[in-house]
Amino acid sequence: MASDKGFLPPRWVVTSAWKIHRALYRWSGGRFGLRAAKGDNYGMGQLTTIGRKSGQERSIMFGYYHDGDDVVTMAMNGWGAPEPAWWLNLQANPRATMTTVDGTVEVIGRAAVGEERERLWERWREIDKELDSWSSRRPTETAVVILSPADS
Repeated sequence: MASDKGFLPPRWVVTSAWKIHRALYRWSGGRFGLRAAKGDNYGMGQLTTIGRKSGQERSIMFGYYHDGDDVVTMAMNGWGAPEPAWWLNLQANPRATMTTVDGTVEVIGRAAVGEERERLWERWREIDKELDSWSSRRPTETAVVILSPADS
């Protein structure tokens, strides 16, 4: 990982942006907030997990790219130290619902490991040139998460 830590807005800006993004998606009935992953641009989708403690549905907006039939994202919490709740939920119950511009599908999530993780991380580097500087802010390795269609 790079030792140079790139610019990152204050935490309150990051969390406010997340809240605004979710609200825009919800208030627009899903017309705004999703984006297709194309070329070197990551897509934006919604992932709904089941809370590991509450048993309630929990939805987040997330960035992704395609790897064959799978969708790849990162378990990051605005590049902050704690693991994101959605990732902890997905580890407790790997089944989730994913909505992208292509529709809504049931998925099963897992962490990429070894060479697969390295290959997928390298693809994120191509999309996001600041990836290493941002990831160096985290005290632990950022999980690369693979969301596979549940029917495959």
